[in-house]
Amino acid sequence: QRQRYITKDGKCRVNLGPIEDKSRFISDIFTTLVDLKYRWFLLVFTMCYILTWLVFGVIYFLGAWLRDDIAHVHNREWQACYANVDSFLSALLLSLESQRTIGYGSRMVTANCPEGVVLLMVQSILGSIIDALMVGCMFVKISRPQQRAQTLIFSKHCVICERDEKLCMLFRIGDLRESHMVDAKIRAKLIKSRQTKEGEFIPLEQSELNLGYDTGGDRLLLVEPQTITHVINQSSPFWDVGAERLKRESFEIIVILEGIVEASMTCQARTSYTEDELLWGHRFESCISLEKGAFRVDYSAFDKTFEVQMSPLSE
Repeated sequence: QRQRYITKDGKCRVNLGPIEDKSRFISDIFTTLVDLKYRWFLLVFTMCYILTWLVFGVIYFLGAWLRDDIAHVHNREWQACYANVDSFLSALLLSLESQRTIGYGSRMVTANCPEGVVLLMVQSILGSIIDALMVGCMFVKISRPQQRAQTLIFSKHCVICERDEKLCMLFRIGDLRESHMVDAKIRAKLIKSRQTKEGEFIPLEQSELNLGYDTGGDRLLLVEPQTITHVINQSSPFWDVGAERLKRESFEIIVILEGIVEASMTCQARTSYTEDELLWGHRFESCISLEKGAFRVDYSAFDKTFEVQMSPLSE
């Protein structure tokens, strides 16, 4: 099976090697948490709260034990620092109630010891910091429009045919949702390994494919399926590639669609085409018709092509 750089559904197939300086990820802890998979993120989310409750529960229990509050828990005349703390479990409940501001009223830190008040202030501040970090990460992770790309579709093949007496490479993109992207832009990269004249091997070299950025053709109003055009001229890497040579080449075309979705966040959808997914001498069938005063898009014809007569040479 051919190794892809980008899969058809947009996943990157590049594995990063051993990274020695992993402290870089800790310095950007917010992005690190957001990039975690949901199962690991929920584990970190849960453990942050449980660990802080346990740590402060131990401190409250030790404080009550050192001040002898546990032994005098039933003595109403005893001026306790930690009221109604008679075990570690009750100390844990005091920690949980204090940090989550539940306040049932039976366990509390009294004014009989200043260190208990300071400890309560430290826990409140630390709890607020954890709330801000965890809730912020959760909001960003949930609102990331990664799943929006599932309704942005690309044609299964690229076709090469003549259009307005110019040889062009074409592919289609479409948006299945009625809420459309704003400021949608399309670009493409050619990924191909090559060897220089000096004998140096350059793996996965990237070169730009012009999709109309000089004329504004790369900016799309993605209301109906759009056919994207790359004109094969002298500046194109496909200028000297004919139908026969195309079958012997090894390359990959990466297509990237970017735009702003309803949540005012940037969404990106990707796909790729290998050399065996380029159809020489084919055109896309029309998938738009007019009925009952409106345009109708037939997505069953989105990927359909038909063969046309043309020269097997690109020049």
